[in-house]
Amino acid sequence: MFKRVRYYIFLKDVLWLALTTFGGPQAHLGHFQKVLVKKRNYLSAAELMELNSLCQILPGPSSTQTLTALGFKIGGPNLAYLTLLVWILPSVLFMAFAGIFLSTIQEKDFSLEFTRFIQPIAVGFVSYAAYSISLKTIHTKTGGIIMVAAALVSYFIQTPFIFPVILLVAGLTTALKFKNQPKEIKKKIEIQWSNFLLWIGVLVLAAVLGGITKARPVLLFENFYRNGSLIFGGGQALTPLLYTEFVKKESEPRRRVEFRKKEYLNHNEFLSGYAVAQSLPGPVFSFSAFIGSLSMREYGVGGELLGALMSAAGIFLPGTFLIFFVIRFWDSLKKYRAVRASLEGLTAASAGLVAAAAIILFQPLDNTFMNFAFTIGTFGVLTFTRIPAPIIIVSGFLLGFIL
Repeated sequence: MFKRVRYYIFLKDVLWLALTTFGGPQAHLGHFQKVLVKKRNYLSAAELMELNSLCQILPGPSSTQTLTALGFKIGGPNLAYLTLLVWILPSVLFMAFAGIFLSTIQEKDFSLEFTRFIQPIAVGFVSYAAYSISLKTIHTKTGGIIMVAAALVSYFIQTPFIFPVILLVAGLTTALKFKNQPKEIKKKIEIQWSNFLLWIGVLVLAAVLGGITKARPVLLFENFYRNGSLIFGGGQALTPLLYTEFVKKESEPRRRVEFRKKEYLNHNEFLSGYAVAQSLPGPVFSFSAFIGSLSMREYGVGGELLGALMSAAGIFLPGTFLIFFVIRFWDSLKKYRAVRASLEGLTAASAGLVAAAAIILFQPLDNTFMNFAFTIGTFGVLTFTRIPAPIIIVSGFLLGFIL
């Protein structure tokens, strides 16, 4: 009975965090510190930071993984999956209905002109994300070179397959600097492979089913599951992959457009959804539900909701499986210097990908004074003030309606 009461209180705390934590994974950590460490004493501050560091090494949404890993420590897999559901459900549902709302007003031929300020504001958010990530992660010349190289490669080679290559090369590059890491006494690593096999098995099964059935919900799940298995650096790093795979490039030749089979959104829809995601509490990865919803708009409201849920499941599950796999032998693995050293390259490359995304996202916008002003202004407000993201986003929508 005591455990059940404790689990209920923990899940209630997770729901409170899901409804009140704005600002992305870096800001989430401060809220976790306040509620989970100081208020409830589920773990110490040092344990929270170590757990978060582990999640930074793994692909997937780091704040989501941190919470689910804590649920795993407290109550095992069942509580961990409940933790994941409670944490992501509010923002996922909101983004799903945001996509349904957008497609509905477009069907009724309502103008989307009210989003015209939101688009450059969203680019300002992406620019600030690149800036803030680089400040926190780039501390050496090697990191700076990797960031610039990753940005240039991802800008000139705009294909989803280049991102894992960039991340792999970056991680291996800094892993070679392992001698700079302090030595620690190594422990024998005892690995339980069940969750790793589950991660691989779901990926293969989704790919096979998608190839056989060609069913769009299955294809969406497979696509987001694959992306969720490759993303380091949080929701901002997810942006360039999703844009490359799902957004129609109006300026591309017809032959190339036909080759790209997943152009379900236009540029303005993508930026509007990204801006809304930035204004919500909870995980930024819930942006996937918005894209999944619009990707299924031709199948009606039921199809849109299914697309949103399949996309969200796809993006969140791989990181969950991987944290369940690694957390069992993390105490032994972290003793290896090459593992700790590879983190520098992964985070630097992620910063470069986000920087390139900011440029790619801005290019389709008209080169007007207004677009430049709102992009630079948003960046300045985020950098030099403490105005919350929701206020910036709501102000942009209100200006669009008024003007």
